Amino acid sequence: MRLNDEERAMLAGEAGEPRRWAIAHQIAVGEFFDAVDLVPVSQAHIMADTESLGEAGVGFLEGLTRAPEAQRRVRVPTLTDPRGLDFSVYKRLGQTDAMAALEARAIAALKAFGVLMTDTCINYQTILPPVRGEHLAMGDTGVVIYSNSVFGARSNFEGGPSALAAGLTGRSPRYGFHLDECRRATRRFRLEATPRELSEWGALGGIVGRACGSYWEVPLIDGIDAAPGSDALKHFGAALASHGSVALFHMPGITAGEAVPAGPGLATTRVGRAEIDAFVAGYAAPGDKVDVVVFAAPQLSLVEMAELADALSGRHVHPQTTLIVATSPEIKHAADRMGLTERIEATGAIVAAGICFYQSYAGELAGANGWQRLLTNSAKLVNIIGGYGYKPSLASLERCVEAAVAGRMR
Repeated sequence: MRLNDEERAMLAGEAGEPRRWAIAHQIAVGEFFDAVDLVPVSQAHIMADTESLGEAGVGFLEGLTRAPEAQRRVRVPTLTDPRGLDFSVYKRLGQTDAMAALEARAIAALKAFGVLMTDTCINYQTILPPVRGEHLAMGDTGVVIYSNSVFGARSNFEGGPSALAAGLTGRSPRYGFHLDECRRATRRFRLEATPRELSEWGALGGIVGRACGSYWEVPLIDGIDAAPGSDALKHFGAALASHGSVALFHMPGITAGEAVPAGPGLATTRVGRAEIDAFVAGYAAPGDKVDVVVFAAPQLSLVEMAELADALSGRHVHPQTTLIVATSPEIKHAADRMGLTERIEATGAIVAAGICFYQSYAGELAGANGWQRLLTNSAKLVNIIGGYGYKPSLASLERCVEAAVAGRMR
């Protein structure tokens, strides 16, 4: 790879061991993907939940923090994805003190790098939303696809070490979605029925993602008669990335990505009401007892928090069902101030800040609480959570609330 003088100095260790490790890691990644050089990035976003890190990962971070402060401080704003637990509610969820202790160590290490502990997968709705053409090093797949598509920024999926390396060097290997040639549409989808709920926007993302099934596919979706809102695009993109590993989509006239015409050789797949209904029905379980209802993955916006508070008004969660609501610390603070948190928790629900369910020891939670049947309005979560031993179901916010109150699938 071609390096400039500053990058060669970092590789030689002249800027300290953390930056030497960081740029060596980036060179290895870049050479794997045939990157010619490194591209400057303006911000990074780290996935580093403690379930993924484990003792070894936390120890690795702690080792890097032993360098002098000037050698370990990140060079660009660096944010965190959701954490492994919320210290204010972890015992109510059945998480252990050992999990909390590991979490505290990880937080201390990340803070030593100067990382901003935002603990969110919706930073594009709350903190430093990117702009068109901005080069980033984002970790969470939902963050990447939203940044690339809706804002027209440029990022690949960055693993935790790569995102930390980007924060330390202010660079990322120039390959993939940093390049014009990787951002052209490769498949076309014609929408013939407009999704009615956020769960259906997620279902649409799942349908398109399953059809693509590759990081390098770039779907173009047309036929949308009105611009979806931010939360609809959030659920669509998160599910598209989860079900298909897709990092970029185009909606002509809606998203900020480059206008990419659908040429005559681009095959078209039609998606209508029957396909959306069939996707949702694939997760149906009428009559089943509901153990846990989860609103997360992605975290809820303030608008979603208000809608949930209204839907729960005057009701109470069934005593044999747990209702969990996950949002970002910034949204939680606003929800506290506006009385939304109090209204939601008055029903028996648990509102957690800075976590996302599947990154919070979901398998251990299932064992500790006897959970099996999980209901959510997130098409991303139903795709992931089965691997933790759950039986997932997908439904609208209103149907999720009805089931949480009844304790059973309607």
